[in-house]
Amino acid sequence: MRSNFYRVYPGLADLLAIKLLPMPHPTNGQISFWYADIGGLPAPRAPLPGDRDADVCIVGGGYTGLWTAYYLKRAQPDLRITVVEKEFCGFGASGRNGGWLSGGFSWSREKYLAHSSRAAVVAMETAMHGTVDEVLAVAAREGIEADMVRADTLRVATSAAQMQRVRANYHEALGWDVPPQRISLLDAAQTRARLHMDQAQGALVHHGTARVQPAKLVRGLAQTVERMGVRIYEQSAVIGLEPGRVQTPHGTVRAPLIVRATEGFTASLPGLKRQWIPMNSALLITEPLPDALWDSIGWRGCELVSDSAHAYGYAQRTREGRIALGGRGVPYRFGSATDVQGVTQQATIERLHAMLLRWFPQAQGLRIDHAWCGVLGVPRDWCTTVGLDRASGMAWAGGYVGLGVSSSNLAGRTLTDLLLGRDTDLTRLPWVNRQVRPWEPEPLRWLGIHGMYKLYHWADKREFAGLDRTSHLATLADTLTNR
Repeated sequence: MRSNFYRVYPGLADLLAIKLLPMPHPTNGQISFWYADIGGLPAPRAPLPGDRDADVCIVGGGYTGLWTAYYLKRAQPDLRITVVEKEFCGFGASGRNGGWLSGGFSWSREKYLAHSSRAAVVAMETAMHGTVDEVLAVAAREGIEADMVRADTLRVATSAAQMQRVRANYHEALGWDVPPQRISLLDAAQTRARLHMDQAQGALVHHGTARVQPAKLVRGLAQTVERMGVRIYEQSAVIGLEPGRVQTPHGTVRAPLIVRATEGFTASLPGLKRQWIPMNSALLITEPLPDALWDSIGWRGCELVSDSAHAYGYAQRTREGRIALGGRGVPYRFGSATDVQGVTQQATIERLHAMLLRWFPQAQGLRIDHAWCGVLGVPRDWCTTVGLDRASGMAWAGGYVGLGVSSSNLAGRTLTDLLLGRDTDLTRLPWVNRQVRPWEPEPLRWLGIHGMYKLYHWADKREFAGLDRTSHLATLADTLTNR
């Protein structure tokens, strides 16, 4: 009865979730389920043992910092590279994300084009797509086992308005020279042949993507670069950052080249409060599904799945047959604050649970085992950057806006070329050395972000209720925030 009610009034599912759905009380936080999956949190490495010199100091032990260290060491093995990490490698988004190795490009092509060329933007999108093969190749070469499986990504439309956007995105991609073999458009019947998502009207398929277990990947990268001779010091918060010097409570690293690889935690560094905001994303993960339930859902492969709502969700099928599903939840904490050990709000868990049942009513009664959250970096123009100020020796990469699993790999290769003074195809891509204005001071950025997501939720409700085009509320949200 309940699922039939949702079919008739699908837009009310989230609104009525608190009253109609059982309250799941899973494990909350403890960084993420991905660490529970590998036996618990890692024992942290030792902190910086006093002052030391290096050729390159990398601040941040996530994907960006570790990929940069990896490619630098391969290019020039005698480089003295030091990684300084506040907690442990993979504490942030690298150990908490949804496991989408997508090679995607969801930033604004037009914003990059404003200071570049069409050919350069196409080259950047092609390079991003190539990160999937590159990550898989490195994992095979270095013996990193991270549950990686090649799979398509299905962006499913569950309303007429969403289907309109899916078609528009498909034709826009073709217009930007995305090869037809990389994307395809499915109608309702073709979509349901691959996935029985409730109300599915079609899907945009991105081919050549992959699923990954995030914590396994970051752990494997850290072990790999250590074997190569990179020094990693954990439990070493950065309290001072300036050209040539990285200061921690345990000592100072002196290096002519410094890489800021802190992504969603960038706002915690001195003087960078408004550089990139830490946007929250939360996930839950179910108990393993029985085969009969998987048959009912029709999710037979390891496709990465999202809907096409403005406040969208994303999911993967894990190695042991769970559904990991994520979304924004509470999008932003006042003052660019971050979570504590991944603990998320009960209301966010309930909203994600409602989304799970809206997508797959068959999952009613399925136990939720774990929920957590983390932050991702968002620049003011919502477009990622990588760069090096040659005069100061300060480099950076990030602001991936949720595409960090793959983008961080390209960032590491690009930073390597920049730091070594190479003029390559990568250093000429349009995201290199882009300067973006900072976010507004509080309370303006809190009001702006929360206002944007409130408008998105209202827009989604109107579209679920039958609006056959994109709601003007979503357009207003994008305009107000320059998204």
